[in-house]
Amino acid sequence: PVMPTLLALVLTAASLFAAADEPPTLAIGSPAPDFALPGVDGKIHRLSDYSSYPVLVIVFTCNHCPTAQLYENRIKQIAADYRGKGVALVAISPNDPAAVRLNELGYTDVSDSLEDMKIRAAYRKFNFPYLYDGETQSVARAYGPKATPHVFIFDRERKLRYEGRVDNSQRESLVKVRDARNAIDALLEGRPVPVEHTGVFGCSTKWKSKQASREQELKKIEAEPVVLEMAGAEELKKLRSNPTGKLLLVNFWATWCGPCISELPDLITTHRMYRGRDFDFVTVSTNLPDERAGVQKVLEKLHSSGRNLQFASTDTYAMQAAFDAKWEAGVPYTVLLAPGGKLLYQKQGEVDILELRRIILGNLPDDDYIGHSAYWRTK
Repeated sequence: PVMPTLLALVLTAASLFAAADEPPTLAIGSPAPDFALPGVDGKIHRLSDYSSYPVLVIVFTCNHCPTAQLYENRIKQIAADYRGKGVALVAISPNDPAAVRLNELGYTDVSDSLEDMKIRAAYRKFNFPYLYDGETQSVARAYGPKATPHVFIFDRERKLRYEGRVDNSQRESLVKVRDARNAIDALLEGRPVPVEHTGVFGCSTKWKSKQASREQELKKIEAEPVVLEMAGAEELKKLRSNPTGKLLLVNFWATWCGPCISELPDLITTHRMYRGRDFDFVTVSTNLPDERAGVQKVLEKLHSSGRNLQFASTDTYAMQAAFDAKWEAGVPYTVLLAPGGKLLYQKQGEVDILELRRIILGNLPDDDYIGHSAYWRTK
C-alpha cells in the first residue's frame, strides 16, 4: 500500500535526521580526530601542533552557557597546573551562533561567534587556545560532545582515555570528584584511568539544524505589538522609583538623535536576551507630543515590543526634572535601577553595551543559578 510505505519513508528520514543531529560520542580507545580550526589568536590550530605533549585535553565549551561560564576558572586552572607537566589543553566551541536563540542568551554578554569568542577570551584572560568550529561543525561531529563543557583526554599515542565531565558539580564549592584531573594524573603516572567515562551536564550543542528554532523565535518577536504610551511628570517620577520589583533599564532617546538610533537596536536585543529573568526595559522618547507618529514609526521599524513611553508635555525641562533633577543634558541618557530605585548605572551619551550587559548580569537575582552573578562581578 502507498500510505504505509510513505509513512515508513518519512519516519526513516526523520530518524536519520535525528541521528545526524546527534552524532555519537567518540568511543574510548579511538584515535583523536584531526582538526584545523581558527583560534581567537588569529591562527589556525591543528592537532599536529600538540604532538609533542604526552597528554592532550580537548574541552568543548562555549560563551553563552552559564554552566560553561562557571567552569571557565577551573579549566584555566587545569591548563596552568599541568602545562609544565607535559599536558596541552585546547578548548573548542562547537556551536553555530545562528542556532542560538535570544532566550538562550539570558546569562551572557555575548553569543558564540568567533568575534564573540575573542571578546570572552580577552575579558576572562583565557590561558589556553580557544578554537571555533561553528562554521562547519565537522570537528564537533567527529568528537560528538553532548553538552558544554565536555572533556576528551588523549594519551601519548592520541588514543582517547577519558571523556565526560570536568568534575561532579557545576558549583565549585560542591565538587568532591575531579574526574578530568584524575584521568590526567593517571596518564602522566602510567596508570590506567580510574573512570573512563562520565555523563556531562550543561547546555546542549547548538547544531546547525537548530537555526530554524532561532528563526521561529525572531518571527514571533517581530510579530509582537509595538505600543507607545504618553507619559507625564507623575509617570516619570514613578518610573524613577522603579516599583516593578525587577532590575529596570531606562533609555531616553529622540528620533533626531543619531547616537540614540545607533544604540537602540543593541538595547532592544539586550532586553530580548534577559527578559525571561527579573529584568525590564523602558524606552522614553523625548520628542514633543505632536511628533508621536515619527516616534511610533521608528519603534515599529526596530520591533520595540517592550514598554515605550513618550513625553506628554512640551516642557522638556520639566519632564527631565521629573525623572532626575540632576539630568541637565541631552540624549541618549541611560540608567539602570534596582527594585526601589537605587541607581546602579548611569550614562550620558552612548553606552558601552558589553559593560552595561555585564553590570546587568552582575546585579540580576542569583536565586535560579547560584554563583552566576558573582561570575560577572569578578574577573
